[in-house]
Amino acid sequence: MTQHERLGIITDGAFNATLTARLEAGVSTEGLSIGSFVIVEGEDHLYFSTISDLQLRVTDPGLLSVPPGAASTFVRAALAGISTYAVVQVKPMLMIKKPSADPLAFVDQTARPEPVRTIPMHFAILRHASEGDFELVFGREGGKFFAMGTPLVGADLPISLDLERLMERSNGVFGQSGTGKSFLARLLLCGIVQRKVGVNLIFDMHDEYAFGVTSEDKVMVKGLKDLFGTRVQVWSLSEQAGRRAGRRVDAIFKIGLNQIEADDILLLREELDLNETAETTIALLERDFHGAWLARLLGMTPAEMEDWAKGANASSSALAALQRKLYLVERRPFVVPQADTKAIDEIVALLDRGIHVILHFGSESRTLDHMLVANIVTRRVRELYVQKMEKFVESRNEADAPKPLMITLEEAHKFLNPRAARQTIFGTIARELRKFRVTLMVVDQRPSGIDSEVLSQLGTRVTGKLTEERDIEAVLTGVANRAAVRAMMESLDTRQQILMVGHAVPMPIVLRTRRYDEAFYRAVTSDERRGDDRSPLPSFSQDMDDLFGA
Repeated sequence: MTQHERLGIITDGAFNATLTARLEAGVSTEGLSIGSFVIVEGEDHLYFSTISDLQLRVTDPGLLSVPPGAASTFVRAALAGISTYAVVQVKPMLMIKKPSADPLAFVDQTARPEPVRTIPMHFAILRHASEGDFELVFGREGGKFFAMGTPLVGADLPISLDLERLMERSNGVFGQSGTGKSFLARLLLCGIVQRKVGVNLIFDMHDEYAFGVTSEDKVMVKGLKDLFGTRVQVWSLSEQAGRRAGRRVDAIFKIGLNQIEADDILLLREELDLNETAETTIALLERDFHGAWLARLLGMTPAEMEDWAKGANASSSALAALQRKLYLVERRPFVVPQADTKAIDEIVALLDRGIHVILHFGSESRTLDHMLVANIVTRRVRELYVQKMEKFVESRNEADAPKPLMITLEEAHKFLNPRAARQTIFGTIARELRKFRVTLMVVDQRPSGIDSEVLSQLGTRVTGKLTEERDIEAVLTGVANRAAVRAMMESLDTRQQILMVGHAVPMPIVLRTRRYDEAFYRAVTSDERRGDDRSPLPSFSQDMDDLFGA
């Protein structure tokens, strides 16, 4: 080990807290950062750890009463490491047995990092992580491992995310406005498309994913359709979108009044300003008219409403008020009187063939549009995926197995707040659908608005800067080692820095994200993917729920 690699020695600590390491005299705290990946070398094990705090200390408190002046460089240098020193608090996250020094001893090539169950003794060495340490824990880029960025300090090494594990459970991408959530989601989506670990159904509500957009740096960046061509299909709700130069869509999508169910309307309670009697009135309409209830209501004359209300023991004034408010739904450009499920079935057929589908809202950008369309489409997709999975369970034929599907949802709090999570299909997917190979990627700047039960089901969280206390606490829902992870989150800058934690990453880590630029475009669209000609190092693949929560 070189002197440059060595940082200090362990002097104190507890299993349920952190380890304290005294830094070497020549090591500056300014070369370290909260969340950095470091190694503690014990007698028998290596402990893969993160820095959770940095502290300055003195051996003689009297020094602080008359500190050396700013110009006293020689005095300060003389005191460093003797009377003044620094310590770091490190939190061990994983451990692995050290190779034996005996050259004749058996070396277990299959040994992998495992959850920490002990701590090292006094004076264990703290050092920088090497390239081999990073690859052993996070995997080598290639195959299912997709590079998300590099460490904030130290070597410029790619840190990878396990995309197969990402697809196994629902996930969250969080960050306040201006932190680049959408570009971060694009990185993940590009990885899934390039590495072919599953398929995406993306609700592109704000024109972020399908086509090129201008970044905050005033640079035009490419969309998924621009990058991957026929591997991505764009279905738009907007007729105008299909006629715009350079943004050609593959199909125009329509919703029929017959496809809209009571829960879809009740989900829009606030948008439509529905009163408390609306739910009862809709239930009576469904009882009498079944799937045609909405079309029949909108087509009723005042006299017909009066007659039906008398027969159904309903309020004619409540019925009239409901009709007036639901005209807003009928007038949406993408709503037609009658539609079958063929369009949605075709979308599922495309997903089955490995084609990624973006449902592009274009100019239809009202919250009403987002919630109505996303709920109806996803409900039908869920039904078809359940059928496919049931067929696969019966046949045991791998050809019948549905491809893992991730549904990407912007402004997720609108669909997954405590009230809506029980009404929308998205709450059901987050809680139950992973066994049918359907998961969510929720993208939001207000994670505190998402139902806590849904948050607890998110396997992987990729988080940019958050400043609101409620949002920070929401992201930490179900995460173990909360104090250490919170310190890492609070240390993030507002631009190009993220925290990754959870199911698809063996231990929490802070990164500088890779740039979404021409070099990235070449990397994800090249036929010969980087790393494909070499076998990736096996990564830590055991279930980490006991470390990071559900």
